[in-house]
Amino acid sequence: MKEKISSNKFLVLTGLILLAAISRLIPHPLNFAPITGMALFAAVYFDEKKFAFAVPVLAMFISDLIIGLHSQMVTIYLSFVLIVGIGFLVKNRKSVGTIALASVASSILFFVITNFGMWALGTLYTKDLAGLIICFTAAIPFFQNTLLGDLFYTGLLFGVYEVVKVKLPQVVKVR
Repeated sequence: MKEKISSNKFLVLTGLILLAAISRLIPHPLNFAPITGMALFAAVYFDEKKFAFAVPVLAMFISDLIIGLHSQMVTIYLSFVLIVGIGFLVKNRKSVGTIALASVASSILFFVITNFGMWALGTLYTKDLAGLIICFTAAIPFFQNTLLGDLFYTGLLFGVYEVVKVKLPQVVKVR
């Protein structure tokens, strides 16, 4: 029998994701963002897949409304949804190593999809192999912050929740 998520656990998970999304609104280095952490965290801890997708996508969309909508949102949200899928793959094999590996893989996936989208959908690069290579080459300096941000926020979200589970188990218990 599948256990139902408690309303307290749902609120804690949702609250952590919303806090991560809010962090997009404070000054931060370019590409140092909580997107991967939010997607992996939601996939691993929400018991229902619909919440694993809906809560972080909604949190991100709300922060995007404040930051500003832009032409690359399609590729970012596509990456986000695929990263939730990576989270589902590690859900039952959760360890520091698998989560870190999932975060790195997600960073690479995000880099490839969003930069391919920048090339394919944007106007900065010629629509040939040379333009694609230039696009990806120009993006390399930003990858470091993407990777560091993904590892930071993934570690923070998972770490805080695991501490809550140990220190306040009654708050996140399942029925």
